[in-house]
This record gives sequence, structure tokens and C-alpha cells, in this order.
Amino acid sequence: MYLALGFAAALVAFLLYVASRPSEFSISRTLAIRATSAELFSRVNDFHRWADWSPYDKRDPSLQRTFEGAAAGKGAIYRWVGNKDVGEGSMALRESVPASRIEIELAFLKPFPGNNQVVFTFEPSGEETRVTWAMTGRYAFVPKLVGVFLNMDQMIGKDFEAGLASLRDVATRRS
Repeated sequence: MYLALGFAAALVAFLLYVASRPSEFSISRTLAIRATSAELFSRVNDFHRWADWSPYDKRDPSLQRTFEGAAAGKGAIYRWVGNKDVGEGSMALRESVPASRIEIELAFLKPFPGNNQVVFTFEPSGEETRVTWAMTGRYAFVPKLVGVFLNMDQMIGKDFEAGLASLRDVATRRS
């Protein structure tokens, strides 16, 4: 009896701890790339070009993609359905400031529903451009629970680092 009560109390304490964790998150990574801000901006501003560098597109060779709205820039929409590694969702490009800033509304449907804001910034610095890939959003209870066991900043941050490195490789590849 005492064992069951002790377990129930520990479970309640753990769930209260999970509920008390921060509800908002922010993840970002930056990489200096030896390319112009205009060149890098054009690769991110056009969802049709994401397959060349996005780490998520590379995880599912049979990823189903659809494009709607503008061909590139503000109003462009990208929807995907993929395997368990990439899930299902959409991105809508909400702001496009040439060679400077891109804002994207990211909506996940699977494996967990969620809505996040993604911002890319491009800052020229000599012969390089500092590209920052950032994402902000809110955690529901289940992602908070997962976050107790997995460091989401490190997990998603690795994807951002890989994507920025791939963007660098594509942009600096010599023909």
C-alpha cells in the first residue's frame, strides 16, 4: 500500500515538474559562408531549392512535396508528407526582405502537431555572409515531457548545423 502511494506521489511530482518547464523555446545556429547574401538568400527564399540543402529533405528520398502560391518569396507555400523521420507539415513564407531576412510559418501535423516561427537572417561581413537559422515556438505538454529526456536544442540544433553546412557546400560548389 505504501509502495503504491509512494509511486503515485512520485508520478504526480514528476508530472508537476514537466508542467512547470518553460512553454516557449528558441533554437538558433549561425554559420559564416563564403558567398554573397543575395546568393544564399535566393536558395532559402525558393522552397523548390530546399531539396538541395535541407537536412530534412535528405532524410526521406521518397518525400512527397507540393508547392502552392508564389513561386518564391512571400506567399510561397511548401507542403510535405514523409516517413517517420520527417513527418507531415507545411511552411508558408510570410516575409521576404531581399538578401536580408526570411520569415516562415512552420506547421507540423505529424508526428506531433505544432506551429513555430522560423527566421533566416543574412548578414554580409567582408567576403562572407553570416547566416542564422532560428526557430521559436511553444511546447505543449508532450514535447515538454520528451524534453525531460532529450535535449531539443541539441537535437534540432544539429539539424540546423547540418543544413547550414549543406547550404554552404551547395553555394560554394565550383562548377
